[in-house]
Amino acid sequence: MTLRDASIVVAGAGSIGCYAGGCLALAGRKVTLLVRPRIEEALLRGGLRVTDLEKRDRHLGQAAFAVETRAEAALDGADIVLVTTKSGATEEIGRQIAAHAPAHAIVVSLQNGVDNADRLASTVDGRRVLAGMVPFNVVQQEDEIPFRVHRASEGTVLIERGASGISSLLNVEGFATTTHADMRSVQWGKLLFNLNNALVALSDLPLATELSDRHWRLLLAAQIAEALTVMKAAGIKPGRVAGPPPALLPTILRLPDFLFLRLAKRMLAIDPQARSSMWEDLQRGRRTEIDELQGTILRLAVKSGVRAPLVERIAGLVRDAEERGQGSPKLSAGAI
Repeated sequence: MTLRDASIVVAGAGSIGCYAGGCLALAGRKVTLLVRPRIEEALLRGGLRVTDLEKRDRHLGQAAFAVETRAEAALDGADIVLVTTKSGATEEIGRQIAAHAPAHAIVVSLQNGVDNADRLASTVDGRRVLAGMVPFNVVQQEDEIPFRVHRASEGTVLIERGASGISSLLNVEGFATTTHADMRSVQWGKLLFNLNNALVALSDLPLATELSDRHWRLLLAAQIAEALTVMKAAGIKPGRVAGPPPALLPTILRLPDFLFLRLAKRMLAIDPQARSSMWEDLQRGRRTEIDELQGTILRLAVKSGVRAPLVERIAGLVRDAEERGQGSPKLSAGAI
C-alpha cells in the first residue's frame, strides 16, 4: 500500500472534521467520517457541500466517502485517524482507537487546547500520536441540502514532524497542511486567539462584527494580557501562529477602530456570518470547551501564583450559560 492509498478516518466529524474529510475526499483520498447520527442523516440525504472563503464551492455525492456512527466499524482498517472531537471526548475516542484501530494506525489530533495529543497518547495503547493545529474557523449549515460546511477564515494546518509523508497526504486543495518543529509553542499561541471564542459565544455576535468593535477587543486584549502574564510566570513562550507576535496582540487589539481596521486586515479576513464553535455548543445545549481554553489559563495561574480575574469571570459566565441551556446570553461588552 502506498501512503496515497491510506485509509483516513475522521473521528468526531463535526464542522472541522467534515470540512477536512470533504477536502481530502475531493482530492481522491479514501475517507471515512465517524459522525453523530444527526450528521449521518444529513449526509445520507444529499452528500456534502464544501465551500470556503476563496469562493470554492464543491459537492461530493455520498459515494465519494464513507459515513459511520459506530466507532468499531469506522476504525477497523484505519491507517490514519484524524481526531476532531471536542476536548471533552478525547479520552473516550482514544479508548475507541485502542480497541478498534490497527496497531500501525497514526493518530493526529486536530483539536483545540494544548494537551489533547498527550491525552490521546495515554489512551491509544502505543499508537503514534501527532499534535496538530487548525487555525481557521468552519461553520456548518445543517439545514441545507446537501449538508454544507464552510471555511470562514484562512490559514495553514500545522502538524508535528515525525511521520514521513503525512503532511503531503493531508495537504490538499482547501486544506493546506505543513509540518512544524515546535507544536507545543504553536498550541499555546493558538490558545491566546481561542480566548475570543467565549466572547463570541456570550455576545451572539458574528466574529467579524465582534472584532470590529473596540469594546469587545479591549476584553480580548485584557484576557490575552492576563494569559501572557500567567504563561511567563510558568516559563511558557507562546509561538506565533499568524499575524503579529503574541506579545504585541494586546497593543494591536487596543487600537482605535479606524487604526485597527486598517492594520489588521488579515485578522478580519473572515466570513461575515462566522461565529465560534463555543457559540455553536451553547446554541445546541452542549458542553463547551471552556475548561480546555480559559480553564487551562486558570489552572496554570493557580500553579504559578498569578491571578487572571477577567479570564475567571468570562469562564464563569460561559459555565452559567451552559447550565441554563438557553443558548447565548447575548451579553454586551459592558455587562461582561
